[in-house]
Amino acid sequence: MITGTVSSIYIITKTRAMEVNRLKLGIIFNFRQGWMGGIIYILNVIRMLNFLEDEKKPAVTVFYRSDLKKFVDEINYPYFKAIEWPFPPVEMGFVKSWLMRKNLFISKILEEYDMDGLFPMHNYPVRTRSKTKLVAWYADLQHEYYPQFFTKARLMKRTARIKFILRNSDHLILSSKAVEDDFRKFFKIRKGLNIHIFHFPSVIDNLEGLNIDDLRINYKLPEKYFIVSNQFHPHKNHKVILETIVLLKSRGVKINFAFTGRFPDEAHSAYLKELHDIINEHGLHSQISFLGIIPRADQLLLMKHSQAVVQPTLFEGWSTVIEDAISLQVPVVASNLPVNIEQLGDDGVYFDPHNPSQLAELLINYPERNLNDVFYEEYFARVRNAAEDFIKVFS
Repeated sequence: MITGTVSSIYIITKTRAMEVNRLKLGIIFNFRQGWMGGIIYILNVIRMLNFLEDEKKPAVTVFYRSDLKKFVDEINYPYFKAIEWPFPPVEMGFVKSWLMRKNLFISKILEEYDMDGLFPMHNYPVRTRSKTKLVAWYADLQHEYYPQFFTKARLMKRTARIKFILRNSDHLILSSKAVEDDFRKFFKIRKGLNIHIFHFPSVIDNLEGLNIDDLRINYKLPEKYFIVSNQFHPHKNHKVILETIVLLKSRGVKINFAFTGRFPDEAHSAYLKELHDIINEHGLHSQISFLGIIPRADQLLLMKHSQAVVQPTLFEGWSTVIEDAISLQVPVVASNLPVNIEQLGDDGVYFDPHNPSQLAELLINYPERNLNDVFYEEYFARVRNAAEDFIKVFS
């Protein structure tokens, strides 16, 4: 009886000690609602922590902008707290931070909450002395390669934000070695800045309860199709897909594509018009399905049952779409960018994104899909390893 009591006390004491020693991590969720890449990145970062052993799981507090609440409500994590936070507008926040000589995007968070780490520091107008490890993140330097896809104002804002991060932060997470190479190419990196490469994975929610046959009927898709899941921006290069379909059609070969992703915000998008002009001129309507934004579970199941994911992009920092395919064990045909090769290695099939003839040759004889084929590292081990790498940055 005495032994049992002592054991119970030991278990309770040990559990409380573990709780006290749990890493306290703050997440800043302050992106514009239209940037799904950033939103999915943050959600995946939190979800992957579920794959850690319980004693390694940090306590996570998300400080979120009010218009992102619907995404915060999707988070399922045992040691999680969400706090709506009044972040200042970017321009005003920078100016007031300079005048007051403190970072108003995070100063009250640091004053009111005891945390071991705060991430991602996207707005870093001034240096901040804190016992909390402040870690910045930047997705990619697309604007340096394709400035024509940005307004002059956006170019100036992106460059300024990066320069302040590089000047004022001590820790910067980048998603790939390719992005680090770009940073070193276009900017001077001071010696005191610690750069961490973190290859974020895609965490796949349970897709049970969905039926692929029902989805095909609902979205009017044939049994066999390839899928492209990108927002409709020029650098995503949907055009090469259409040009490939035109080439194959001229040779009597018919293939089908499903396109998912956000359409341009502007009512009369020149890019979308260009795509529709190709479709209309060559009569491709029966081979193309523009699905737009669909529920993520639907998108993932359609991806899982596709012949392959095709990623024709002209630029990426680290492709969420490719990560989705890896987690789902779906083959990928990707543009031969260094970052795509870094991400897929020998497991990918590559083509010149400016060469529709090359892509056509790959697709015309593309092997029949076997859903039981395994192309990549086992899912649970891969996500757990990524979560451990992420936590090391803050430990």
